[in-house]
This record gives sequence, C-alpha cells and structure tokens, in this order.
Amino acid sequence: MKPKHKIQVNHQQQPNSMKSTCYLTHLKTVLLIAPVSLYLTGATIAHAGDRSTLSLGFVSPRHLNNRAELPQGYLRVSSATEQFNDGGLSYYAHSSYAIRTIDGKLFKRVENHISPSDELPEIVSLPVGSYIVEARSEKNGYVRIPITIEEGQRTSLDLDLG
Repeated sequence: MKPKHKIQVNHQQQPNSMKSTCYLTHLKTVLLIAPVSLYLTGATIAHAGDRSTLSLGFVSPRHLNNRAELPQGYLRVSSATEQFNDGGLSYYAHSSYAIRTIDGKLFKRVENHISPSDELPEIVSLPVGSYIVEARSEKNGYVRIPITIEEGQRTSLDLDLG
C-alpha cells in the first residue's frame, strides 16, 4: 500500500537573524530606559560654541583618587561618527574623546561606543566639577569645550548642533 501524502523535511540551515533580533532587543531596552533616566536625572544641554550655559569651577586633584566618595553627575557626548560596514550593513559609531581637568591633565579617555555597530554615545559617570572635553566634530574638526558636571544631572554635549 502506497501512502497518500509524502512529507518532506528540510534539513538546511535557515539564515541566522540573531543579529537583527539582538539589535532590536537592545534598541527597545534603550528606548525604554532613556526616557526614564532622563526624567529621573534631568539634563543640562550644551552646544558647541555656546558658553552661556557653562560655568567654570575646579576639580581638586586630591579628590581624583576618591571618585566613589564624590558626588557624581553624567556626561553624554555626541561626537563625530565613523562608518563601520558589517557585511552590507553600515553602522555609525561615535568617535572617542578625552576628558581633561581644567589645568589640562588627562582625566579619562572615553571610547564612546561599546562595539563598532553601537550607534549610541556612551554615558559616563564623573565627579562633580568642571572639565574640558576634547572631541571630533563633523563640522569643526577637533574641538575643546569646557563643561560643568552637576550632581545627579546629565550634561549632553552635541558637537554639531547650533
């Protein structure tokens, strides 16, 4: 007796969509967390060339070793982007930058992305005080911008606005 229906099983591997699933999960997480963190911490926004919202103060070098004990604030720098081609998909990760004390000493170097396909600028925690950010702008090349970090506040620096 012959079976009426023939069942075919396909043993070929299907294309892996893990990258896009991981990206979408990351994007959804960021889109959920970012508004909440902005609401809870507030924000200070500075634009390149606009120094009216900035004030100068000093970060005492003796406190640099005790960062965890100092009041903290946050910094997000939207620096120039660099194209990364990942098998036909282009990503634009933000370029790295340096944070210096007012007297010019290197305080911290920030990669500004987790991986070459990460298009969101990194948010860094810093002790309250004044600093100079050295970063690359799309419009103006390398710039030096003075910033002030306030306790519990996020300072956003977009180098190409304004």
